[in-house]
Amino acid sequence: MMTLLHDLWCQRRGEFKVFCSATLASAVVCGAAWAETFSVGIVPQFEPRQLAEIWTPILVELENRTGHQFVMRGSPEIPEFEQDFIEGAFDFAYMNPYHFLVAAEAQGYFPVVRDGGRELFGVLVVAKDSDFQTVADLEGRTIAFPAPNALGAALLMRADLDRIFGISYDANYVTTHSSAYLNVALGEMDAAGGVMATFNSIDPNVRDRLRIIYETTRVPPHPVVAHKRVDPSIVENVRAAFLAMGETEDGKALLAKIPIRKVVPASAEEYEILNELQLRNYWVDN
Repeated sequence: MMTLLHDLWCQRRGEFKVFCSATLASAVVCGAAWAETFSVGIVPQFEPRQLAEIWTPILVELENRTGHQFVMRGSPEIPEFEQDFIEGAFDFAYMNPYHFLVAAEAQGYFPVVRDGGRELFGVLVVAKDSDFQTVADLEGRTIAFPAPNALGAALLMRADLDRIFGISYDANYVTTHSSAYLNVALGEMDAAGGVMATFNSIDPNVRDRLRIIYETTRVPPHPVVAHKRVDPSIVENVRAAFLAMGETEDGKALLAKIPIRKVVPASAEEYEILNELQLRNYWVDN
C-alpha cells in the first residue's frame, strides 16, 4: 500500500506542460471557423492532467453550442491563478467564491452559472488510524493546506480554526488538494484542509486511509465567471449553453466531473455571505 501511495505522490510532480499541451487540443476541428476565441482559466484544484480531462470535453461542447472557441489558459498553482485573474488574464474562469469577490473588485468579473445542487464547505481530514478525534486534538500539530486562499480548504478552515476553536498549529501549503490529502495518508502531516468535491475525487487508495473530523461553515459553490470586457450577448450565449448542457444526460455527466450537479444561473448577490464572514482577514496577498 505504501508503495502505491509513494507512486501517486511522484505522479503529481509531472511537468505542467502536460496540462498545457492537453488543453491546447481543445476542440481542434479541421477547417473550423470560430466567431471569436476566448481564454478560460480554471482554478487548479486537481493535478493538471485531471483538469484537462475534465474541462476539454466541456469546452468542446460549449464551442459546438455557441460557435466560439474556448482555450484553457493554464495556471500551474493557485497563487499564479490568483495573479492571473487579478490582472484580467481570463475572459471566462471557474474559481472559488472568494476568488470571485477579489476578481470582481479587481477586474469586474461577474458570475454566469454555478452549481445549484450543493453547497461548498471545507473538511478537515486526519489519518484513519490516528488518535485525533476532535479539532482540539490538533493543538500544536501540522496541518496541510492546498494554498492560503483556497476557499473551503484554507480560508473558511483557517477562520474556523481561529475563531471557533482558537488552536495553534503549523500551516504547510502544498500546492493542491491532492497533495494535502496525500501528505496525511503518507504520515507527513497530521491533518489537511480540503473540500468534499476533491476528497471524493481522490484515488480510493488514498481516501480510504483518511477520515473527516470537521466540516466548516457552508457557502454557495464555485461560479463560472466572465470578465466585463466580454460582450453581454456572448455571455448570455455561454450561460444558455451551460444550462442546455444541464438538460441532457451527456451534458450532466460532463458537468458532474467539475463537479456541478445542477447547473443554474448565478448572481453576485448570492455571494454576499462571504463578506459577512470577514474572510479578508485570512486572505494572503501574493
